[in-house]
Amino acid sequence: MLTAAISFLLTAGAVAVAGLRAWRRRFRSASRWFAVALLPAGLYLTGLFPLAGTIGREFADWAAKLVFDPRVWTGIVLLGVSTVLLLTTRWVGRRDAVEGAPERPAAAGPTPERPVVAQAPKAPKKSAAGKRDDGLGDFADIEEILRKRGI
Repeated sequence: MLTAAISFLLTAGAVAVAGLRAWRRRFRSASRWFAVALLPAGLYLTGLFPLAGTIGREFADWAAKLVFDPRVWTGIVLLGVSTVLLLTTRWVGRRDAVEGAPERPAAAGPTPERPVVAQAPKAPKKSAAGKRDDGLGDFADIEEILRKRGI
C-alpha cells in the first residue's frame, strides 16, 4: 500500500511540474515532464516495483557470494582465461592469414603485358612575374587575386 501512495504522489508532483512548464509556454519541457510523471504510476500498476525489488535482492546475494565464495572467483578466472584464449587465437589467425597468404593464384594464366606509356617531362611554368613555378601555380593565382583586392 505504501508503494502505491509513493508512486501516485510522485506522479502527481511531476504532473504539477509539467503543468507549470506548460503555463510558461515551454511545451516541449512540459511534454517531457508529463512523460516522466507517468512512469511511477505505470510501474506500480504493471507490478514491476516488486520485480525490481526481487532483482535488487538477487543482485545483492550474488555480490555477497562474489566477495566471499572462492568457487565464484574460480568461475571468474575461468571466464577470463577463456576470453584471453579466444582473443589470442583470433589475433594469431588473422596474423597468419596476412603473412601466409599467397600472392594471387594464376587461375586464368599470366597477365598480359601492357605497353608502358612514357610521360613527357613537365617543363617549369613561368608565372606572371616571370619567376619559376615550383608546382604552386594555384597559389600564385590566389596571390594575384589578393593583390588586386588590396589584401
